[in-house]
Amino acid sequence: MSDADASGEEYVRTAEEVENARQDVVAVNNADEPQGLVNRLDAHTGDGVRHRAFTCILFDEDGRVLLAQRAARKRLWDTHWDGTVASHPVEGQSQVEATEERLEEELGVTPDQYGELTITDRFEYKRHYHDEGVEWEVCAVLQATLHDTSLDPDPEEVGGVLWADYEDLWANPRRYRQLRFCPWFDIALRRDLTGEAAPEAGGPRE
Repeated sequence: MSDADASGEEYVRTAEEVENARQDVVAVNNADEPQGLVNRLDAHTGDGVRHRAFTCILFDEDGRVLLAQRAARKRLWDTHWDGTVASHPVEGQSQVEATEERLEEELGVTPDQYGELTITDRFEYKRHYHDEGVEWEVCAVLQATLHDTSLDPDPEEVGGVLWADYEDLWANPRRYRQLRFCPWFDIALRRDLTGEAAPEAGGPRE
């Protein structure tokens, strides 16, 4: 698939852009109330369209957090480090259902490996990534504890995984300065550890 850019030259979309152009995300207002569907690529280009998203943070039984690096093929925040998974629910899908799906698709983690997924926060943010796109999301944060830490990462989605002390990430950022964190994970971490988290903002979306 291709488009003409401002100079009239043909621009060939990447495989991820083609994939995104075939999908929709749920547009929302600042209270996370649905406002219809928007094409996923359109939601992440230009000035963006505010839409529903989630990030999931999984812990082991020692309180360490599982971080995942975004694959190099990703158009936005490629090779940056994230919480465990992050994505967008589709129409009619709950945040919990979407999270379960992405955990299995990206890391091979199934629901029998962790306890109940709990929504611990919800916040709005907007960040541009160079001149390549934008994230404008009302992002729910879900947490759970892994009782079985077996993983099977998909290299198309995940560049690497890392177990880290959760509180140490925020308290001692210089120790992790070689990691570039995705903005939504950085916000979720700060809000959780400073007591700003508000899980019911906009109402539950389980």
